[in-house]
Amino acid sequence: MDSETFGIEKGFGQKVISWINEQAKKNKSKFEARLYDYDITTKNFGTFEMFSWIGDIQVIRNLVVKASKRFKVKIIEGGYTPKERTFTMKKSDYAIVRKGDKVLGHLEFESSRFGFEKWKIKDEERR
Repeated sequence: MDSETFGIEKGFGQKVISWINEQAKKNKSKFEARLYDYDITTKNFGTFEMFSWIGDIQVIRNLVVKASKRFKVKIIEGGYTPKERTFTMKKSDYAIVRKGDKVLGHLEFESSRFGFEKWKIKDEERR
């Protein structure tokens, strides 16, 4: 599985991605993350450097929470889907904004189903 709706607080991207990849290698997990030179700015949570990854969803969820605690930064943990299925012209993805174990809020992303368009924030909510 892979996802592009994961992010790290601006300014910490390269340091956190390097640490995440080192931890995955150390634990012999088949996993790789990389920044893709795209920033998202939220009204409530600040700016995030977005990254993509390939591997196991449980590994990345665990590693981003650990990285958030270790570097004391906010992260976006994406890849959530709603229970109800709706058909629209846009594709959607949902994410949690965290700082360590604490959930700060939720984000809703959307992107075009056709062609290559980067994710944009459709809605956000503070907790």
